[in-house]
Amino acid sequence: MSEHRAEIDWKRTTSDFSYETYNRDHEWTFDAGITLRASAAPEYFGSKSCLDPEKAFVASLSSCHMLTFLAVASSKNLVVDSYHDAAVGHLEKNAEGRLCITRVILRPRVVFGGERTPGPDEIRELHDKAHHHCLIANSVKTDVTVEPQ
Repeated sequence: MSEHRAEIDWKRTTSDFSYETYNRDHEWTFDAGITLRASAAPEYFGSKSCLDPEKAFVASLSSCHMLTFLAVASSKNLVVDSYHDAAVGHLEKNAEGRLCITRVILRPRVVFGGERTPGPDEIRELHDKAHHHCLIANSVKTDVTVEPQ
């Protein structure tokens, strides 16, 4: 149905190439010329001033859930005034002993406007529908939990 592209560029800037010292900073370039500075997580000798893949993964799940939630709410004629999520991903060893983001917890806080404010049960249903239609969540093995705030 569609293609989604990213270009990743890295170049060695160190005199040696040992694991402890080679540079991790690189660029992610997307459509429309959007470029982000990326690196490894600081725990893996990356730069704190750059986005790391682990955070990008968590943000991707959170963003997709939010966008799907907004579409679901709109289809129910609900008005969303604001949406905030304090998402947390857990890097752990999986059953095979490999490091991966095993769990992501989304903690969305949604403020509704308009004439009708859904109750807690309807909000849970909206999040459940959003979760099951979120293409990023449907693309990964990670356990994604939604805990509406």
